[in-house]
Amino acid sequence: MPLTTPEQALAELYAGNRRFVTGVPRHPNQDADHRAAVADGQHPFAVIVGCSDSRLAAEIIFDRGLGDLFVVRTAGHTAGPEVLGSVEYAVTVLGTPLVVVLGHDSCGAVQAAREAVRTGNSPPGHLGAVVDAVAPSLLRATREGVEDLDAIVDIHIAQTVEALLARSAVLAEEVSAGRCTVVGLSYRLSAGEVRTVAQAPAGTSAAPVPAPAAPADPALAG
Repeated sequence: MPLTTPEQALAELYAGNRRFVTGVPRHPNQDADHRAAVADGQHPFAVIVGCSDSRLAAEIIFDRGLGDLFVVRTAGHTAGPEVLGSVEYAVTVLGTPLVVVLGHDSCGAVQAAREAVRTGNSPPGHLGAVVDAVAPSLLRATREGVEDLDAIVDIHIAQTVEALLARSAVLAEEVSAGRCTVVGLSYRLSAGEVRTVAQAPAGTSAAPVPAPAAPADPALAG
C-alpha cells in the first residue's frame, strides 16, 4: 500500500526500525522484480537527511529497499545548498511526505566541532566547513547549559530541522500546506534504535517542537 501521508511514512520507519532491532528484518523491495518495477520511476515515502557515518545506513536500520528512501548524507547532517535542493526535489517533484533528519550518538562531526571551538583551532581543508556548520548547535548548547555530548547531538539534530525550514521557503510551504512533516530522529549505535528529538508537523508554520523525553514507537502510542 502506498505511504502517502507523513503519519503513515513515520510509522513505517519506526516499524522497520523495530524489525531491525529485534532481528526479524523483512528486507522488503530488494528482489529482482521490484528492481525492475522501479527502474522507470521512483516514489520514495521519506527523505533521510543523515550523517555520513558508515554505521548509519538508512535502508538497513529502517529495513527498507529500492525506491523507498531518498537519502542525502553529509558529515554531521550539515545542510548546505545542495542538500536543500535535494530535499526540495524529493518533496516537490517526487511528492515525498516526510523529511527526516537522522543523527546519532557519539557523532564524530559534533566531537570535532566541539574540540575546534574549545581549542580555537579549525581543522584544515574543507573540514572547517563542517565545523562551521555545527558551531551554532554548540553555541546553543552552551546557552542552555548542556555539556553531555549526546545531549548536544540532540540539540544539533533539532537545530538542523529548524535550519531546513528556515533556509528553504519551499519546504516550509510544503509543511504549512499540510503536505509534509519534518522530523528529527536520533539513532543509538549500540542498540540500533531511533527516537524522535524534534518535529515540525504537517499543517504548521511554527518552529519545530521538542519531542517527549522518551518517545515511543508511533505504532504503540495512543
